[in-house]
Order: sequence, then C-alpha cells, then structure tokens
Amino acid sequence: MAVKVYGFIGSNAVYRVLASLYEKNVDFEFITVNMVSREHKRPPFLARNPFGQVPAFEDGDLTLFESRAITKYVARKYADQGTELILKDPIQMAIQTVWMEVENQKFDRASWKLMEIAMGRVRGGPELVAEYEKKLSDVLDVYEARLKENKYLAGDGFTLADLHHQPNIYFLMSTRVKRLFESRPHVRAWVADILSRPAWLKLMAFSP
Repeated sequence: MAVKVYGFIGSNAVYRVLASLYEKNVDFEFITVNMVSREHKRPPFLARNPFGQVPAFEDGDLTLFESRAITKYVARKYADQGTELILKDPIQMAIQTVWMEVENQKFDRASWKLMEIAMGRVRGGPELVAEYEKKLSDVLDVYEARLKENKYLAGDGFTLADLHHQPNIYFLMSTRVKRLFESRPHVRAWVADILSRPAWLKLMAFSP
C-alpha cells in the first residue's frame, strides 16, 4: 500500500514530512485536508489524528501523527534508500539527537512565534517582536559557533537535525527576520545550502 500524507500545502509540519519523503525517494499520495471547512475536526480525520491537526500519515496499516515522529519513522523505515537522515553510529546519533532537541525546544518556539506575528495570527507590537527576535538571535549565535566547526548541525552530513529547520526558515526568509540569518556568515551558508537541496526544491514545486 502507498504512503499517504493528509494535510495542506503551506503547513510547516506537512512540509517537514514531505521533505523527509523526498529526501528518501519515497513515493506518496497526498490527500488535501480542507481546513476552512474544518475537515480536520471531523470523525474521519480524527480517526487518523485525534488532536485534529495536520499532518496525518499512513504507511500500510500504520497510522502516525506528529511531524517529527513521522520523519524519524521515514528515516528508519527507508534507511537503505535516499539520504541518510539518521546516523547509525551511537555517538553520532547522540549528537544528532541533541540538535534535533534544540530545534524542537528552542529554535521552533522562537521562530514559530515570529511566523505567527508575521501572518497576523498573533498581535505583536514592537516589544513582542523584539523579545522573540532576541530569543531567536540567541539560538542563532549558538548555531553560528556550531556551524563554524561543522557543515551541518550533526556533523558533516545533512540529517533530520537540519531538515526539521527547513519549513520555518523558508518562511522567515521572506520576512524582516531574514536579517538575523544573513548577518551570521556560517548560518547564512547553512541556510543557503539546506534550502537549495534537490529534495526541498522538488517539494517547493509540488502541487497536489
């Protein structure tokens, strides 16, 4: 049975999952969920994700939700094809896990709030914008030091630690927050690299 992804194009969580599938060269069927009509709150979708959020994911008899859990599954299930997104060496995997946690616990919280402000979902005056730009800047300072020593966050190769950043960075590069990435040379080079990967470009061209 084919892999199925339920969601809508434009969702950063959906992009995260689709990016992993493209990196692993996994064919999939995309099923658009109509958020305007609240399809995601109806029983058929809630059977796939009881929290009523996208994405939902099916691979045969397996149903998953939560984008980062899905990308880890994809990386392991299809380990022998495409990009090696999860490192096999236990020490390298421990380092990768650290940076995956940093993305989830620190980068995502600051960057997502700035995305919400930019999209008008949260009313943000100058004080709120400055607060979250400072939080993101603090994270990017750590990234700059890390990327000065390594091409990617987990080491020499692109992994889920980098991939999980792609959707939020892609959005923020079209906002005033872009300057926070551009002002740090190693972060700037890393952003240019991960947003020019063939899998990401294929995703950007995807239209269900």
